[in-house]
This record gives sequence, structure tokens and C-alpha cells, in this order.
Amino acid sequence: MDVLTPDQLPTAARLLAAGQVIAVPTPRWYMLCAHATDPAATDAIFRAKQRPTSKPLLLLLDSPATAEDLFNLSGDARLLADGLWPGELALRLPWKPGIETVAAVRSPALVGCPDGVLGQLVFLVGEPLVAAVCSISTPAAGETDHPALTAAQVVAFERTTKAGITAVIDGGICPQGRHMTIVDCPAGAAARLEREGTVHSRAVEAALTPAGEPHVG
Repeated sequence: MDVLTPDQLPTAARLLAAGQVIAVPTPRWYMLCAHATDPAATDAIFRAKQRPTSKPLLLLLDSPATAEDLFNLSGDARLLADGLWPGELALRLPWKPGIETVAAVRSPALVGCPDGVLGQLVFLVGEPLVAAVCSISTPAAGETDHPALTAAQVVAFERTTKAGITAVIDGGICPQGRHMTIVDCPAGAAARLEREGTVHSRAVEAALTPAGEPHVG
């Protein structure tokens, strides 16, 4: 497995275009990434993690504008995207009618618009990626199967699992070690905090409160 620096994102983008799986740092932990529309590459992530295919992957977009093109965004979804994207927030969104869904993501999709190295990579690729934590998934995970917080831990994961990760972008130590916050945003209904993580629930509330007035859904 190659170890790349954040200055080598064009190399990482070429590997993704060739159908490879790479590991990318985030503030939370390292994520396994692949082109969203490449079934062989997305299947490789499921195999690497021993993850049931019934547990969809995270879809990564380069901007809120791309989300507008693909998904039926409620008013709350737009407020959250405007206030907290790019960042560590994931929105559960329904696809627009007539848009072909991504098999590894399903519907409604869990969608992120990342910042940092991963956000730069998604922007450079110019197409949606899918991602999942670099670790064994439950229920297969044991007590010592923790998400990778360093590039060395990604290398160890590859050595142990023979996952087929082509490269890791070494971004140092990922300090947060927590899941993303998830907000469910059904069409025509109020947003609902599904899971609090790196984005505080009060930040979600603030984003949903335009002009400083209480959010009533």
C-alpha cells in the first residue's frame, strides 16, 4: 500500500478513477473511499469491512449545489447545508424522482459534504464518492477492532485484513475519534436529530433557526 501526503491528492484522484480504494483522513478517523458509481470498488469496501450490504455507505458530495441536483431538499435541509456544510454533518435525504440511486447508498441516502483533505479530494475528483470508517463493521467487529486514527493503523488494518487498500493519505493523527452527527431530513417535514456526534445538537438547532428566532419545525 502506498502512503501519500496531502500534497499528492491528484495521485489519489487518479487511483479512485482507476477503481481503487484509498484511505483518507478526517477530523474523526480515516475513511475508506471509492467512486460511488463503481460497483467493484464499492463492493471492495463492503468486503474489507466485513460489512453487510444491507448497511449502506456514506455518499460524499463536493457542494450543497450538487445536493440540490440529486436530492429532494426540505427547507430544513437547506438551512443545515447552508449553516454546517462543508463539515462533519451528515443528512439523510430522499432522492429526487427520476434520479438513478446509487446501489451502495440506497434510499434515503446518508449524505455528507466534507471539509479538510477529504473535501479537497471530493472536489478534485468532481464526482460523488462513497466512504466508510476504516475498521471492521459490527457485528463482525471484536473488542479490539477500533477505527483507524493514524496512517500506521490503516497499514495495520490492510496487513491484517488483506482488504486491498491501494493507498492511504497520511494526514497525521485524527483527534476526535467520534461518529458524524446525522440529521434525518424527510421531504416536506421537520428535520430530526438522528444521532449526535462531532457536530453538537445546539449547532444543529442554531442552523435551523433563521434570523435568531426559535425553530418550530
